[in-house]
Amino acid sequence: MFKKVLIAGGGVLGSQIALQNAVHGKEVTVYDISDDAVAAAKKRVASFKDLLVADIKEISDEQAQADIAKITYTSDLASALKGIDLVIEAVPESLAIKKDFWNKASEAADEQTVFATNSSSLLPSKIAEFVDRPTKFIALHFANIVWSHNTAEIMAQPKTDADLPAQMETFAQEIGMVPILVKKEQPGYVLNTILMPFLSAGMYLWYHGIADPDKIDKTWMIATGSPYGPFGILDVVGLRTVGNILKTSQDAESQGIAEKLQKEFVDQGKLGTETGEGFYKYPNPAFQQADFLK
Repeated sequence: MFKKVLIAGGGVLGSQIALQNAVHGKEVTVYDISDDAVAAAKKRVASFKDLLVADIKEISDEQAQADIAKITYTSDLASALKGIDLVIEAVPESLAIKKDFWNKASEAADEQTVFATNSSSLLPSKIAEFVDRPTKFIALHFANIVWSHNTAEIMAQPKTDADLPAQMETFAQEIGMVPILVKKEQPGYVLNTILMPFLSAGMYLWYHGIADPDKIDKTWMIATGSPYGPFGILDVVGLRTVGNILKTSQDAESQGIAEKLQKEFVDQGKLGTETGEGFYKYPNPAFQQADFLK
């Protein structure tokens, strides 16, 4: 049913979603707001190829390269939407930015096109107010490192057609994901409802100077056997994304943490794994070294 897919937003997660769709046989177009953003998205998709091939043994390097070559990139939204079956929006986690995108997409999209948001924290019912087809609007949330952490959380809003969640489950399976049906609207879905308090606790300890990020991660990793601590995960999620989520909170402490992240990391171009540096330096972060847990 959903063969031609438009990924709106070629950031860290959008580029991964595009790659995952492409290597599973979908006709993929990536849209971003400028030619520079499009060029950056194209580089991101290519850079994720090696990770995907390493994790998914069934997909060869040659196949992945061939599939990537078929992806179309554009900064022209109106032309990008022509003939599209499904739009997956992965623009920054800002209600104003999402409103601007969905207003424009509603004007240009074909009547049959289904809309989905990858928002990690905003309720789909809030975003549905900006679209011209709320019955065809749903949330479809991917976790970072899409092909490996391959959950696809599906969350309807009150006006979503009753049969659309099942259609999205089928689509998720077609692109190698495990569909997780969320039965009612919940900020953060399942994953982030569990994950965010954990990450917030780590950031609380850092923000208040209680312990350094590496010591916080070391404590968690030794005590639980987890391969990541909160700051290793934050680097994967992306520090700009984390800051944007925190900025939506009315809590003064969350605002303070967001400002600290902005000043000490985002403004310095340290966005996490995407840029090669965040709380750790990549591709060989300290927490993956043999002596880190000693």
